Amino acid sequence: MDDRLKQRWDKLILKLSEDFSENELIDMQSIIFLIGVQELGLIKTNFSKNNKLDLMHIGVCKLLSDYGYYIFDYIDNDGWPHYKLIEKLPNLKPGEQGILMKEAIVNYFLKTDYID
Repeated sequence: MDDRLKQRWDKLILKLSEDFSENELIDMQSIIFLIGVQELGLIKTNFSKNNKLDLMHIGVCKLLSDYGYYIFDYIDNDGWPHYKLIEKLPNLKPGEQGILMKEAIVNYFLKTDYID
């Protein structure tokens, strides 16, 4: 991971932790979940276990859509966004997957002006 990405990632983790977590640093899965909630646009406090998994899937699809792997397809009758796989993800080592997701997450929050 390059220095600029690391600096932005660290800054994002601190800011999200202050805003959404009590006395602990937020992890990547929680950030992906938050992105899924943001993309759903429905703020509620309790989601079922299946809904939480669906929200994480939405978050991943949204993040990877900027890289051409997914494309937004439609919103269903319940208001949930659906994405279509466009290109199969390459075989990445776990460290490479983490860097890709960190880069995608940082870019997502840069677009929203949550971080600079």
